[in-house]
Amino acid sequence: MKAGSNAMQQSQNASADHTGIPRNVLIAAFVLVSFTIVASGFGRMSDVGTSRMPAAREVAVLSILFEDQADGGVLIRDADTRAAIETLEPGSNGFIRATMRGFVRERKRSGIGAEPPFALIRWSDGAISLEDRSTGRHADLDAFGATNAGAFAVLFAKARRT
Repeated sequence: MKAGSNAMQQSQNASADHTGIPRNVLIAAFVLVSFTIVASGFGRMSDVGTSRMPAAREVAVLSILFEDQADGGVLIRDADTRAAIETLEPGSNGFIRATMRGFVRERKRSGIGAEPPFALIRWSDGAISLEDRSTGRHADLDAFGATNAGAFAVLFAKARRT
């Protein structure tokens, strides 16, 4: 009985490597990975099987300034006309405040003051982004959800009314 059991175990060991994974499974995995790498390389070089989105272009740019108020509010101004667009009451508009805190922190690290305006950009694909052209920082606001991007989007409409 022992001899038959040893022969069966030797047969299994002959078709598996030292990890216990059958050799055929390892070969199949290697072929699959190799095919994936070759196919994706071919797709990149030839554009076969790939899709490209047309580059979006700027549709509207609003240059804005943010001014802290004594009561904790934030006044948003049109940088070109100096007209007030919106006043954020203390404790409100958390997404706008948090986003601007990050942008201002970057300016402080770079030694840049509050004078250069921020660029709020509406793109041809409907996306909205915020850019600080003085530091090169850019935020795609739609990545934070429609509600958060909408908090900035209303500034375009309010700026037109002023």
